Amino acid sequence: MNDTQSQSDDLGYIDYAAILGVDDDARPGDVRNVYKKRMRELVRDISEATMTEAKRSHFLLEMAKLNAALYLLRDRELRDAYCAARAHLIELERDWRESVEQGGADSEDLRREYDRLLRDFLSRYVEELMLTAGTDPECLESSGWDAAHARHAAPLLRRYRHTLQLQIIARLPYFEVTPPRVDWPEREAWVNRMISEGAR
Repeated sequence: MNDTQSQSDDLGYIDYAAILGVDDDARPGDVRNVYKKRMRELVRDISEATMTEAKRSHFLLEMAKLNAALYLLRDRELRDAYCAARAHLIELERDWRESVEQGGADSEDLRREYDRLLRDFLSRYVEELMLTAGTDPECLESSGWDAAHARHAAPLLRRYRHTLQLQIIARLPYFEVTPPRVDWPEREAWVNRMISEGAR
């Protein structure tokens, strides 16, 4: 698989190391330092911006992503679980695609497992993680995240999760829905029969 294909396959599976701008194996101290620098820059941008609804949504989402990146990447156990879940999902997508291309009998089973794991991954590592990170003392100290932020962010994070899911679904080998074949004369006869029976 080439690099372009690999990057395309990663699209939508939120990558917190890339969001924060650190290596996948960055040490917790490095994660904290980069987070604090990025958060200071974001808070400065917020203070200098003329606030609109779109900008507020953008800044809230960026703040939530940075908080989640710190919360996840500084903890080796959380990071390992996330990386394993992400890698498994990417691998499962690849296996499903290959099965569909080869006409494999297990395509439908792979699709079902993939759908279930995708929903779980995006719920856990987008909405839940970002809202949980907003309650973490270290994140609160640097970002100033509070109950009002969480209240405004909740629907925004649902939309963000949905956007990521749509990015992923757009490239997947879901079967095209075939248009229904309707026997219109038979349908007309059935409707007429129902009407005549109802008139009695």
